[in-house]
Amino acid sequence: MSAAVVLPPHAIEIDTARMRRDRHAKLVDAMDQTGFDALVLGGTGNVNYAVGSTGMSSDVGRAFQEPTIAVVTRDGLHLFTPYPEGAPPELPADRIHDPLYPEFPEGVAALAGALRDVLGGGGITVGFDEMSAAAHALLPAAVPGLAVADASLALTPAKLYKTGDELECMRRAQYINEVAMYDVLEALRPGARQSDLSGILFRRIFELGAAANSIDPIWQVMPSAIADGPFTVHGDVAFPTNSTDRILREGETLFVDSGIVYEGYCSDFGRTWFTGERIPDAKERDRYSRWKDVIHRVLAITKPGTTGLELNRAAREGEDRKPWLDHFYLVHGLGTESAEMPFIGTDLGEEFDESIVLQPGMVMVLEPVIWDDGDGGYRSEDIVAVTDDGYRLLSSFPYVPFETGAVQW
Repeated sequence: MSAAVVLPPHAIEIDTARMRRDRHAKLVDAMDQTGFDALVLGGTGNVNYAVGSTGMSSDVGRAFQEPTIAVVTRDGLHLFTPYPEGAPPELPADRIHDPLYPEFPEGVAALAGALRDVLGGGGITVGFDEMSAAAHALLPAAVPGLAVADASLALTPAKLYKTGDELECMRRAQYINEVAMYDVLEALRPGARQSDLSGILFRRIFELGAAANSIDPIWQVMPSAIADGPFTVHGDVAFPTNSTDRILREGETLFVDSGIVYEGYCSDFGRTWFTGERIPDAKERDRYSRWKDVIHRVLAITKPGTTGLELNRAAREGEDRKPWLDHFYLVHGLGTESAEMPFIGTDLGEEFDESIVLQPGMVMVLEPVIWDDGDGGYRSEDIVAVTDDGYRLLSSFPYVPFETGAVQW
């Protein structure tokens, strides 16, 4: 389906060719820092980042059955794909190749031949973002002198800081997601099914110009107590659970989450809604107010030079319970993946959080959760980009039914 893209106010022009050149330059710089001779990338988001190619978004399983693989070198890119139509227009035809199937010995042999053709012989260090069992077993012997490394050592620093073109792609993705959510909210009435809401969202995002859907939409009915929800091995709040054809009933509390893709970049939408016309009671308003206080404390120190540990401690200030879900995080990044670095508030601990230092171009999704077991909780997500002297908000959807005005921090 093709559609005219609905742009947010004050949209700036995106130069996709420049964006791809800038991303390759960042990858080459990261390869120089790590001593890598090449990267072999199979993850959909990583291939998109490195090459700017698009895949068949109608079936995510196709990414595993018929993978697209990118080989990144200092002098350019090679794309091995079953979908050559998705290659960017500036990629030369001799850099677009037949697909590789590294799950099988024959595919590993073909990958080995491709690496020898691209990189020549001798000792080479190649970063892989994923490797099949067959590749682990057979590739080193097939490419003498090959040293296998972790591609994330180059990918993470390259992807961590976004250019102006990348930020505008993300702003447009979020805008499309939010405009579509107004239609979903209008349909959130007793008797509607979770699957009905998903259908409305899918139709609207593609009408507005989205390229794909990136998160299975979540319309999770939340109980008031952990014990009343699905069993979890971590013992905390169960979220997220899959949407089904469950019928929604008057007054139910929903934790909502969705994400779409525009020019390869993801959005992230999260809010707490009620089915029907229910008005928040005093306890619910108090949880929302505490959620806002957490966001205010975090954003008050969001600027270059602040560490993740400082954000973690600011969020926890005055809270008896950690104000986010224990199996998630206070902050995650966003880009060509729905969740990527930086991650703050994870089980990696305070030393890891302290190693994260905010810099301009870093994008953060803030997703605190205030939970009072026995009474329920409040959850929302907002996206900010770190600027030279603070931050820029990329989210704007109101916190209905708690507030009606657009987000203003």
